[in-house]
Amino acid sequence: MALIVQKYGGTSVGTLERIQAVADRVIRTQQAGHQVVVVVSAMSGETNRLLGMANELDENASEREKDVLVSTGEQVTIALLSIALQQKGCNAVSMTGDQVRMHTDDAHGKARITDIDDKNLRHELDQGKVVVVAGFQGRSPDNHITTLGRGGSDTTAVAIAAAVKADECQIYTDVDGVYTTDPRVEPKARRLKSITFEEMLEMASLGAKVLQIRAVEFAGKYNVPLRVLSSFDEGEGTLISYEEQKMESPVISGIAFNRDEASLTILGVPDKPSVAASILAPIGDANIDVDMIIQNSMGDGTADFTFTVHRNDYKRAKLLLQETAQKLEAREVQGREDLAKISIVGVGMMNHPGVAKTMFETFGDEGINMQLISTSEIKVSVVVDEKYLELGVRALHSAFGLEQS
Repeated sequence: MALIVQKYGGTSVGTLERIQAVADRVIRTQQAGHQVVVVVSAMSGETNRLLGMANELDENASEREKDVLVSTGEQVTIALLSIALQQKGCNAVSMTGDQVRMHTDDAHGKARITDIDDKNLRHELDQGKVVVVAGFQGRSPDNHITTLGRGGSDTTAVAIAAAVKADECQIYTDVDGVYTTDPRVEPKARRLKSITFEEMLEMASLGAKVLQIRAVEFAGKYNVPLRVLSSFDEGEGTLISYEEQKMESPVISGIAFNRDEASLTILGVPDKPSVAASILAPIGDANIDVDMIIQNSMGDGTADFTFTVHRNDYKRAKLLLQETAQKLEAREVQGREDLAKISIVGVGMMNHPGVAKTMFETFGDEGINMQLISTSEIKVSVVVDEKYLELGVRALHSAFGLEQS
């Protein structure tokens, strides 16, 4: 008998019919001899509806009260799913984050889990019950309801799986696994049977939307095997684990991309060790994430400094950079908003030289100019004109043979 944690997102529980279907799947899992904990999100669109009402009353509403409000979305879902399970003859019980004793810090709207006391969960499981848990929520040290931010139900599921030492944490979504790239861009994309935590973390951070980065980080830290499955179709999904690297593992596991890149360049800054800190400190203080960074020495005592940000942060970052340019007596500030990032990811590339060469030759053959390049042991990322994104993804997918089984 295994202990399984299953998580179902908003689209999976978006209607009463979908909730019934989830109940049937949960019952099949229990009838196979497993103990089951189910973590659910609010019904699709419910969180936005609740926040919309709060904003109508006050656009600057208290973060604490908004947490109290939106946490009710998951409470509705756990009750409905438990009712559906009980109606089908399954002994089930619903539990809020507080009842589970999901302890968090006090950062309303983006709280982090600090501890889970699994005593209550264990008690219900030992009674032979399916436990239906509200995702996305916990309780702060001051006894306030907190929420974990968008995608927090994934993190809830992984945290519970770690606390109860589950054999597997199954994340049910509207896709049937992790693909070599987005099938909407490359129809030949192939579902992966397995992928490592390191690869999945890179894929998630580089733009793949299948799993939240925090959930992957948590699973990797506590070695919780994750499996991504479809709540609409049967299948084995994709297993994410610390599986040992096989000798014949593919060089590249997948291609991730982000359409929302923007770059900023400050020209003619003093070429000295402190300049990078002077440039990036105001950006960091404004809570703007910086991605790729390149500094070029011009040989005349000055340097050009380039970095990328999310397109939503471009205008704010540019204003800050212009202020910095005046202080540093830089020559000019330049920027572009029409960029995209394409990344190849794979632990196999650590043992295969020439991966970057293949990538660059492929882009050269397609006439795609690379604006910026960044590398690590398991990824190579390039920034290109956004108009070349889909062409670049498809060309790389073919060049690395990712459509092959």
